[in-house]
Amino acid sequence: MKKNKFVFTIFLMLTYFISYAQLGDIAKIDYTNIPGSNTKTGYNRTRVLFNYPIKLKKESSYLFLGLDYSNIKLVMDENFPFNDKELEDFQLLDINIGYTQLLKNDWRLGARLTPGLSSNLTAKKLSIKDIVLSSVLVFIKDKTKDSNIKKPWRIIWGVSYSGNRGFPIPLPFISYFKKFSENWSYNIGIPKTNLQYHLAKKHRLKLFAEIDGFTVNLQRGVLIDNATVAESINMSLILGGLQYEYHISKHIQFFARTAYIIDDSVNFRDKDRDNIKELGSTKKLYLKTGIRLKI
Repeated sequence: MKKNKFVFTIFLMLTYFISYAQLGDIAKIDYTNIPGSNTKTGYNRTRVLFNYPIKLKKESSYLFLGLDYSNIKLVMDENFPFNDKELEDFQLLDINIGYTQLLKNDWRLGARLTPGLSSNLTAKKLSIKDIVLSSVLVFIKDKTKDSNIKKPWRIIWGVSYSGNRGFPIPLPFISYFKKFSENWSYNIGIPKTNLQYHLAKKHRLKLFAEIDGFTVNLQRGVLIDNATVAESINMSLILGGLQYEYHISKHIQFFARTAYIIDDSVNFRDKDRDNIKELGSTKKLYLKTGIRLKI
């Protein structure tokens, strides 16, 4: 039990940092599948993201406006003593408002404010509990496109906050990327680490470790027993696996990944976002594929 609590806390801390990675995506569509059967909880997730960059008058400054939408369907074959119809279909929608500006000494500022909603939308109207807020502030020094550097590198550091994972305090962001040979590169940091092999100009293989998951408000609540009502549901995953990338062009890439779920947590939460009931664990297979347009 202590192990699961520790893993869950680490997940909460790491999840906030995912949001910044999307600042580099102009558009993306992907599909995730975790098979579910018997007492194993699975889910299918379809995600569509779009950011529109607006060049500002100030040199090398851009404003990003966009939407990030996900539809999640839980797969649970277990017979529960409560109405599981409330748990079949979840909607997540974020409004992205990002800003980036070139600073002195080749540093760049990146910031994003993301209001949104995360809900099962079973009630007739939205409530304040459906609303979530996230924000990111980072500083970036990118030497990956400098032809004078033999071993390109990039460092990112800053702070991130998210109100939709139940851990509402500012947390640090650190990422270091380096291409140390013609065919090899690595990225060390939080929330993801990877080792990448460049098979050819358009083909890459990547060993990775990272996290995934979601938290969704249950508008009408779910009566777990005679005295306990679940107000939200959270799934957290820690995974490691292999990803293949095909770079269709300089800015468009297709990716497919298969991963092993190292640890997971699927819990109902009360109004204080404390875990009150654990659902069946997930199967260990994690599959994801998609296409993205990057800066």
